[in-house]
Amino acid sequence: MAVESLQTEVNLPHHHLVGRGKVRDNYEIGDHLLIIATDRISAFDYVLASGIPNKGRILTQMSLFWFERIADIVPHHLVTADVEEFPADLQPFGHLLAGRSMLVKKAEVFPVECVVRGYLAGSGWKEYQQSQSVCGIQLPSGLPESARLEEPVFTPATKATTGHDENISFERMVELIGQDTAERLRDITLSIYCKARDYAASKGFIIADTKFEFGAYQGDIILVDEVLTPDSSRFWLASDYEPGKPQQPFDKQFVRNYLEEIQWNKKPPAPKLPDWVVEATSRKYMDAFERLTDRKLDS
Repeated sequence: MAVESLQTEVNLPHHHLVGRGKVRDNYEIGDHLLIIATDRISAFDYVLASGIPNKGRILTQMSLFWFERIADIVPHHLVTADVEEFPADLQPFGHLLAGRSMLVKKAEVFPVECVVRGYLAGSGWKEYQQSQSVCGIQLPSGLPESARLEEPVFTPATKATTGHDENISFERMVELIGQDTAERLRDITLSIYCKARDYAASKGFIIADTKFEFGAYQGDIILVDEVLTPDSSRFWLASDYEPGKPQQPFDKQFVRNYLEEIQWNKKPPAPKLPDWVVEATSRKYMDAFERLTDRKLDS
């Protein structure tokens, strides 16, 4: 795996850096934002000491693919991802931005993660083992790990700027953003998931769960950030699916599993990943991208 493809930080002199998140560097460009997906990877709320080659380009180009497919359900924040259409003062940085950046509308982002689960995995499985429920939603008893739910469930979470997002009830979401907005976000989230789930099935993939972010823009609700990527979703191969145990991931869970195996205490400093984990993660992300989009990654 070529180390040269790593881009873990993008600095644009004379442009206002709005924020540097766990993965993305965000710059204010006039009335818009420039979102740059780097090759950084985070797990358990910490940015790891290793980057993942091609990761930022995969996240960006996979999001662009899904923006096209679900535009009939909800508008999105994308203005353009074509570097040649970026403002003139960004053109000198085209080699850094190409394939991994989007010029987007500035939205007022709602302070919730809109999570939808079609299968029982992750924190949902842990909670179910204790209470037979997920985020206050009662589920049938006796379900095994990775079980397919009869109907997908909407399980929102707080959107933490630092620390870990926390699962919340729908009632708590209503308290945060209001009844009408909460219901609309829930309905949009479920509609996107069902459409993406059915499409992925035609490609031999299971989308076990995923999360979305939404914002308000000129009186409308729009989809923001990334969409249905290996960072924000659980992807499993349908041919390998076997309920009753963890599944082989084609997403960030692969890295989490490694960190659990080495018994990292989830405190700084974050560990450096061995080369084999870095390379395998990059391959899994690329495999998910190519299988789901039928596209090759733009360099």
